[in-house]
Amino acid sequence: MSNPSPVFAVVGHPNKGKSSIVATLSQNDAIAIALEPGTTRQQQRYPMTVDQQLLYTLVDTPGFQRPRRVLQWLEAHSVSASDRPETVRAFVREHEGDTRFVDECELLKPIIEGAGIIYVVDGSVPYSAEHEAEMTILRWTGRPSLALINSIGDDDYSDTWQAALGQFFQVVRKFDAVRAPFAQHLSLLKAFGQLEPAWEQPLQQAVEHLASQREHRQHQAAALIAEALIAMMRFQETRTLPDQQATTDPQALENNLRERWYQHQRQREQTLRANIETLYQHQHIQRQEAELEWHSEHDLFSESTRQAWGVSKGYLATAGFGAGAVSGAGIDALTFGSSMGAGALLGGLAGAVGSYLYGDRLTLPTLKIGPLKNGLKTARFGPVQDPQFGYVVLGRAVDHWWHIAMRNHAGRELLELEPTDQHWLEGLDKSHRRSIQRTLDKCRKQRQPDQRQRQDLIIAIEQAMKVYEQWRLNHTAS
Repeated sequence: MSNPSPVFAVVGHPNKGKSSIVATLSQNDAIAIALEPGTTRQQQRYPMTVDQQLLYTLVDTPGFQRPRRVLQWLEAHSVSASDRPETVRAFVREHEGDTRFVDECELLKPIIEGAGIIYVVDGSVPYSAEHEAEMTILRWTGRPSLALINSIGDDDYSDTWQAALGQFFQVVRKFDAVRAPFAQHLSLLKAFGQLEPAWEQPLQQAVEHLASQREHRQHQAAALIAEALIAMMRFQETRTLPDQQATTDPQALENNLRERWYQHQRQREQTLRANIETLYQHQHIQRQEAELEWHSEHDLFSESTRQAWGVSKGYLATAGFGAGAVSGAGIDALTFGSSMGAGALLGGLAGAVGSYLYGDRLTLPTLKIGPLKNGLKTARFGPVQDPQFGYVVLGRAVDHWWHIAMRNHAGRELLELEPTDQHWLEGLDKSHRRSIQRTLDKCRKQRQPDQRQRQDLIIAIEQAMKVYEQWRLNHTAS
């Protein structure tokens, strides 16, 4: 019979970051986090599940209100150290309806029922002996315990806290609920597994499930980005209307279709944003971002944005040669190889030159009006012919993904997506560059990439994500 999933009670003084810890470790950004003490008045349970399997449960509890009074009662009713856990249970039974100790009873209930203890303090405020009553009460319960120093403000008194907490708790860790990297989440679970033998196996499984989930999410995010990139590159706005209307004022018609094309592309990018956020269980993010914008001269983006998210002419030439060479290989096939590879070479050169020329400008679609059919003509705007559009969409999407994947669920600050200042995609290897370029070229010709090309694109985007992560790491270090 498998061991039951562990339960952790997150306890501490009011307004010291308990709810933030719960939000991050349960991946739930709907948990209320407020500056006012006493936001949590009743214990609230938050299960952590992956693929419908319960890994562990976190219990958000009220803060201690009268710890010294509680400790006085416990000391008066305890005969020896051996009866301390039972004395704590007796306190809860006797005072459950007592309005003076509502919060203490509520936070102690899950602990006396078998929960482990996560004690949270604010390392940005000086250590005070007033916390010793709380820590003593928790030690009396006899349950496995771990203390977290969660610094809310700018000051740092963590060394003093570390020395004091070490006298009461089996494990003491610094843990920033808003900024702690994912590896620290897993480290906490492993540490708890060492405190309680019955939890070692289920928590090791939890670590494995969470790591696997994170890897799977990255693959799913790459697939979502690939789908959006193909759709946005291939999209064209159409309108069917009588011959006279189509030819009377073609400029007005083009302006109308252009604006609708712009709006569709804006909305499709926002849909991608929402899908990525939902994938990572961020349901309540407020986002601030420069929208897709086209200026009066009909550039796709402002020059600064193009410089940030577009790629260099050299990059386009490298990627274009590979993509063009694949197309040129068709010439060799038609001549049964008698061209001695000349088709691939010519195709590669054509692709490289074409991509190189696109590097310095952004070119939007123009209006095309089809032939008269049954008294009607079809006007089309799109698809976009400039591959830089694809790289701008890709760059913005990968940047957004990174912010979401690295964001803890305790974060409540506005998500700001600002352009980078370097061509980070230059770190992508040639084969993956060509996979991306090949797809963009096919979409520009209004052709649907086949399943193999889609898979190659997803793999290339996943690799681009790794390149971007490394670029971010190097950028932060410097």
